[in-house]
Amino acid sequence: MKKRIFALLAALCIALGCLAGCSGNEEPVVETQGSGTQQAEWVDYAASIPLDMSSETAKQEVTVKAFVDGDTTHFNVPGSVSSGGLLKARYLAVNTPESTGKIEVWGKKASNFTKSRLESADSIYIESDDANWNVDSTGGRHLVWVWYRPAGSDTYRNLNIELLQEGLSIASSAADNRYGETCMAALTQAKAYNLHMHSKDKDPDFYYGDAIPVTLKELRTNIELYQNMKVAFEGVITYESGQTVYAEEYDPETDTYYGMTVYYGYNMTGTGLEILEPGNRLSFVGSVQYYATGGTWQISDIKYVDMRPNDPNNIQLISSGHEAANRLTDGKTFKTGKVEVDVRSELGSDETTTETRDYGQMVLSTSISMENLRVESISTTTNEDSSNKGAMTLTCRTSDGYVVSVRTAVLYDENSQIITADAYQGKTINVKGIVDYYTYSGYQVKVFSPDDITIVK
Repeated sequence: MKKRIFALLAALCIALGCLAGCSGNEEPVVETQGSGTQQAEWVDYAASIPLDMSSETAKQEVTVKAFVDGDTTHFNVPGSVSSGGLLKARYLAVNTPESTGKIEVWGKKASNFTKSRLESADSIYIESDDANWNVDSTGGRHLVWVWYRPAGSDTYRNLNIELLQEGLSIASSAADNRYGETCMAALTQAKAYNLHMHSKDKDPDFYYGDAIPVTLKELRTNIELYQNMKVAFEGVITYESGQTVYAEEYDPETDTYYGMTVYYGYNMTGTGLEILEPGNRLSFVGSVQYYATGGTWQISDIKYVDMRPNDPNNIQLISSGHEAANRLTDGKTFKTGKVEVDVRSELGSDETTTETRDYGQMVLSTSISMENLRVESISTTTNEDSSNKGAMTLTCRTSDGYVVSVRTAVLYDENSQIITADAYQGKTINVKGIVDYYTYSGYQVKVFSPDDITIVK
């Protein structure tokens, strides 16, 4: 009964526009006839509705393939649910702040909240809003409710509703969905309690300061110290692929190229897109983020405002006509090489300690070339979404006896036909690409164009 009364009051507040008055720091209150006001009772809406296994909706127990952000997760599913066994889930009824290509206040908090809940769960179910597995407007993500059973518990909680309840999401067409009434009540309660997005508090995981000038060498060496911070650095763009560019800079002191992956997402338009071209030297300003899906660091949340071309937060074109270094590297160096680096104890400190790191770790995202690679075997991607179907991993033997993986994008010939494994199987090749890292196989060479693979024999 109390839940129903609270939900009715919440709906009345929304209709009258009175929720704007609930954004202060006072305790949440509800009016009670004849007794003035009293503090509203907290309701755990995420647990207030059960996962009804007998309902007509489509349901599937899943495991996590990859965490993306607060409202997007990739799940392992049977092929009968999604071809290839991968379902990219977009959570119904919620819209959490951005934490990937664009960094918004409370975005990391929402992303970490979702990850912590699902990582520690004994069981996870996804549920459609009806009897079908429906996709969003992009056609690449399925719209689902996400349920999880906490460790040691015998009941499931609705994570979509919990994100609203915790003040880590705004509603997105929530009232039109299956659990719309509960979603709106959870949102209203979060506003009344001034939680996270609805508070005047600063997000401890969001960097509010000015960009910190760094070199790519400093950034690559001490990357953890800059997590979530805004940095400014210069670099030459070497390759571009999938809303991502790769920037590198030569350091004469160590005779090494240092690089960084820069993800610009779908937010860049106009002049910004025009200057994000290979061969251009840019000044970048963006946020240092750990890309958990790939197990690497990247720069994101870069901007270019056409109306303010001299804005210091814009990326800026410095010069054009540069070329990727494509430093020639042998198998031994690539696979077993070690380098000594001076690592800072804390940000701004001159005190350093010497660490020995893998060569691959220090040259991540830089351009590289390798010659006389014998292709011993090739695996082709068939179990991912259509944008990656046809990408290949070439397992190669270097002339000095080391095994190196070469990962390609989907490659097309002059007739726009996908190049298949037959083109390279058993051949000796030279390659140019980016030093990349893959969780299951370690450091590899990533190739984006068939022009960067030359068949020697």
